[in-house]
Amino acid sequence: MNWEQLLSLKRHGDTQKRERALQDETRLGFEVDFDRIIFSAAFRSLQDKTQVIPLSKTDFVHTRLTHSLEVSVVGRTLGRRVGKALLEKHANLRALGYTFNDFGAIVAAASVMHDIGNPPFGHSGEKAIGEYFKTGSGLKYKDQLSEKEYQDLIDFEGNANGFKIMTEDREGIPGGLRLSYATLGAFIKYPKESLPKKPTSDISDKKYGFFQSNKEAFLDIANELGMLRKNGDDIAFYRHPLAYLVEAADDICYTIIDFEDGINLGLIDESYALEYMSKLVTGINREKYYSLKHKKDRTGYLRAIAINTLVGEAVEIFLENEEAILQGEFDKSLLDKCKFEAQINDILKICIDKIYKSKEVIEKEVAGYKIIADLLDVFVTALNNKHNGELSNYDKLVLHLLPEEYQLESKDAYSRIMQICSYVASLSDGFAIRLHKKIKGNII
Repeated sequence: MNWEQLLSLKRHGDTQKRERALQDETRLGFEVDFDRIIFSAAFRSLQDKTQVIPLSKTDFVHTRLTHSLEVSVVGRTLGRRVGKALLEKHANLRALGYTFNDFGAIVAAASVMHDIGNPPFGHSGEKAIGEYFKTGSGLKYKDQLSEKEYQDLIDFEGNANGFKIMTEDREGIPGGLRLSYATLGAFIKYPKESLPKKPTSDISDKKYGFFQSNKEAFLDIANELGMLRKNGDDIAFYRHPLAYLVEAADDICYTIIDFEDGINLGLIDESYALEYMSKLVTGINREKYYSLKHKKDRTGYLRAIAINTLVGEAVEIFLENEEAILQGEFDKSLLDKCKFEAQINDILKICIDKIYKSKEVIEKEVAGYKIIADLLDVFVTALNNKHNGELSNYDKLVLHLLPEEYQLESKDAYSRIMQICSYVASLSDGFAIRLHKKIKGNII
């Protein structure tokens, strides 16, 4: 892979190459990507989607929205620092007009949308959609689907749904948000289709990054960027290098900030904060730490220096392995290669024990499973009955609740089912609960 191709400013539908030197410096093309994402309806729904604690009653805990914004801030810094070093190494990029801000803008835009396809109720929402088709009422549709289409459903993936949201044609709007290919490439952490599942231990094979309905868009982007294709008949590529920075930004934020949330919510004793952070970073000013009166200020201080330390680590590892990354020979996440891997794993373990497995989280995830399964069942049934000319009066009423853009006529079962999955995934936690109450007759 080469950087000039990887930094493509091309957008869906372009017939001529966009030259970096001709960009408006007051609003770069990569910055336009960020703006389009921020103003999208899909991004707004993240304000009421679970990050760690579903439906938290406090105003402190992070949502998908605040998490995404924080990841973008860290991603921007990672991109700028890496970009500065790469421009010193690759004089041809400077000659073409690229600056370190381009790298920062690409990583920030890809980072701010990294969770945009996630369903309500956190990662359990993805599992709930998958279980509906694997063991629930949706199993009856298996015979109407290809093997890979069915795998898309039983392993429903928020990353693939995000790619669908960002790139899929809508009436009058070809190419979705028409983001630059460089930003879309950096967004795709898992550049492969749903099968074969985890064919290797390579980090890029851990999950999948696009649905069967969007594979042509994916191939167009991957080929334009010059991403390396893996051997075999199935569609699988090595990552766009900047995807490693997007992943690192996310890893840094959820590791440190979930830990901070757990402490501030009282799920983790504050004494763990200084103990675990002292193992992660040096240079903690204990006098300053103990001088801070409020717990939120103390944990905020530790969080800031921990993030700064891990950002420096990620940049160093990326630059040391740039050639291997460009050749598709780097198979781990950046933090998996850092000297603080053991300390990070210790923090993740306590988060799992004290937060992710807490009664508050599990109770709401259980409710989320039921809500998502019921919504899928009602809407998939109604849309299929409409296609088959078997609409009941109830189906007709249900379809009035379904936005027009999700009622598109389609001859194949996969497309109809995927429309409903995308709709349910688009819902915020609160709206999913209210809609479920309506279809169950619990509120009028």
